[in-house]
Amino acid sequence: MLRTALKPKWLGLLVLVLALCWGFFLLGRWQLEVARDSALKEQLAQAKAQAVVTVDSVLKPHQAFPNELSARVVYATGRYDATEQVLVPDRRLDGVGGSWVVTALHTDEGPVLPVLRGFVADGVPAPAPPEGRLMVFGGLAPGESPTAGAALPEGQLRSVDLAVLVNQWDGDLYNAFVFAQGEEAVNGQDVVNLIVLGDLHGLSRVPTPTGDVGLNWRNASYAAQWWVFALFALWMWWRMVRDDHRKSRETEAGDATPAHGIRDAGRE
Repeated sequence: MLRTALKPKWLGLLVLVLALCWGFFLLGRWQLEVARDSALKEQLAQAKAQAVVTVDSVLKPHQAFPNELSARVVYATGRYDATEQVLVPDRRLDGVGGSWVVTALHTDEGPVLPVLRGFVADGVPAPAPPEGRLMVFGGLAPGESPTAGAALPEGQLRSVDLAVLVNQWDGDLYNAFVFAQGEEAVNGQDVVNLIVLGDLHGLSRVPTPTGDVGLNWRNASYAAQWWVFALFALWMWWRMVRDDHRKSRETEAGDATPAHGIRDAGRE
């Protein structure tokens, strides 16, 4: 069969089929990217449609973090403790290396909420948190896993490891931290000033991760269809080569039979 497949006509057809398969593969990959983008847009739309609520209404201290709260926008009112602030180095934002600045917010309800106030570039000192009573809002995220490595200077952690922070900071911690989107100074019950993190002494806001994004299954099925077409094209080429090979063998067998019959008749 290999000899049949190496015939010029089948080799030429194979080149055409492979080019077609490559096109089908690219179309399938494009549909898969569309499926992911569609799923992300749906997820963001759902997140925006949810009302912004207090963190205390959706999460309690020591409660396991529910997956559905990832990226949920919440707010909390309280005061930062400048003595309870850590840097998380080896992070990047827009191609720049630096550290996350994470500060303890002692909420009015009592528990402590770790707040990722923003990003500071390497070599730039982290600013102290604003004083006074604040309302902080941003997207929730579960604590990060421990990261191994060489010992870091005091006041630095390799990850936002809540199991470490709960032993370093006073009070009960929520089992989550917030990617701060803004801080509003509060006087009594009235918001009196908005502090934009991007303009806060060199701190840049860190976007809230969207978490695991699923697929838009309709577009994902289109991707699968293109890849099935590619496999079908290869299968058709193989079948045509196989049929040609069988015909060749049948022709050779047919040509050989009369020759034997003539020789046998001559002997008689």
